[in-house]
Amino acid sequence: MFVTGGASGLGRALAEGYAREGARVLIGDVNAARGEEALAALRALQPEAHYLHCDVTREEDLQAAAQWMQANWGGADLVINNAGVADMGPVEAMPLADWEWMVQINLLGVVRGCKAFIPMLKRQRGGALLNIASMAGLVHPPFAGAYNATKAAVVALSETLKAELEADGVRVAVACPAFFRTNLGESLRTRDPRYARWMKKLVDESKIDADSVARSIREGVARGEFRILTHPAARRFWLLKRLLPYRLYEAAMRRAGGRGRARSQPADGPRSA
Repeated sequence: MFVTGGASGLGRALAEGYAREGARVLIGDVNAARGEEALAALRALQPEAHYLHCDVTREEDLQAAAQWMQANWGGADLVINNAGVADMGPVEAMPLADWEWMVQINLLGVVRGCKAFIPMLKRQRGGALLNIASMAGLVHPPFAGAYNATKAAVVALSETLKAELEADGVRVAVACPAFFRTNLGESLRTRDPRYARWMKKLVDESKIDADSVARSIREGVARGEFRILTHPAARRFWLLKRLLPYRLYEAAMRRAGGRGRARSQPADGPRSA
């Protein structure tokens, strides 16, 4: 299997989980130091594990990973497009350069990974693509416009691929985790530190860690699920969006936005963003 962003966070947790099950794992990551550190841990679980430098904004890096898999392991049974970044703040305050950065990594990084590996999977007439989206791709909280939009696009792309590749024997899944303890905040871009504090609080207060999310995703893939929802509370919220009148869901989003404003303010600061 191959996973982008495999040197830390959810990507590493997925890689280690599959390695414990005996899978040969290739991790790709833009951070070489973390890549080598993760590789050492992986080889303690699976001696054939390998690391490649992989920047998902470069199509040639994904093509090189696919070529490596073909040349060394004869193909791939699972490709995980996991690498992602975050940005928070009101839509009107986010520079277009930040939108482009998010699209290049969160959406086009997944597209590049799919394009690089789909020909191999079709030739094999088997294997699976797993795209890591987010609950933000299904329900869209305020102050995360670019993140919501890119993750929703990954869900849409995955639905499209499922229909396109089914006849070729290639399975497609999309995972939509909610907040969990990870290092996503390291890549966070925001022009307002209040939103960085809000993100940190949401991540730090989560009772779920990357290993738990990775285990839920692996179990979902093993069951053949398409849309893998890892957080029970978030799954219920998504069902509310689908089943309740929209005005009730919209009211819940407004309350979430109000809590975000309040939580992101200093204790002695103003109460409006």
